[in-house]
Amino acid sequence: MSGLRERKKTETRAALSWAAIRLTVTQGFDNVLVEDIAQAVGVSPRTFNNYFSSKAEAIAFRHLDRSRQVAEALRQRPVDEPLWAALIEATLTRFTPGPEVAQSPPGSHTEWVDGLAVMLAEPALQGEMLRASAIAEADLAAAVAERTGTDPERDLYPHLVAASVTAAVNAAIRHFLRADPPVAMERLLPDALAQLAAGLPVPTPR
Repeated sequence: MSGLRERKKTETRAALSWAAIRLTVTQGFDNVLVEDIAQAVGVSPRTFNNYFSSKAEAIAFRHLDRSRQVAEALRQRPVDEPLWAALIEATLTRFTPGPEVAQSPPGSHTEWVDGLAVMLAEPALQGEMLRASAIAEADLAAAVAERTGTDPERDLYPHLVAASVTAAVNAAIRHFLRADPPVAMERLLPDALAQLAAGLPVPTPR
């Protein structure tokens, strides 16, 4: 029974986070109330407050959750798999769009991207996103250290790798928001990680 209860909590937390994102993208950060988010999921505002202390925390949770899952996915990769191959697979499997995206189409690509850009520029959210990234990066550094036999307290290497993966994800997201014509994250993220794995070779002039 406890396992079912925990799964329900996980599902509710994820649903609240996605609802916060979807409503904020389509309506604007200041126009969305906690009550609106709770209603979209079919729970009470009190339930929302049991999971999150603010709208910004709810929005940032989706990024935190997916990022932290990368570390766990890395731990599950075959031990004889090369580090960067394992990192690429672990990251891609956790950053592909979830089923809730397909179930709640946000509208046209342009409207969605414009709304995301406005949302991510919200000062109240930026602090939460930075905090989420720092937590997830530390988790990933610990997983890299386990895999490489390094010490996260003394060695730079696992932190450098984790920071590089974080930078690749963030760069792919920013390019997704500015690319015209649009480029899917499913294409951008593998490309960013593959370039990192190759040592960021200088591109051939076009």
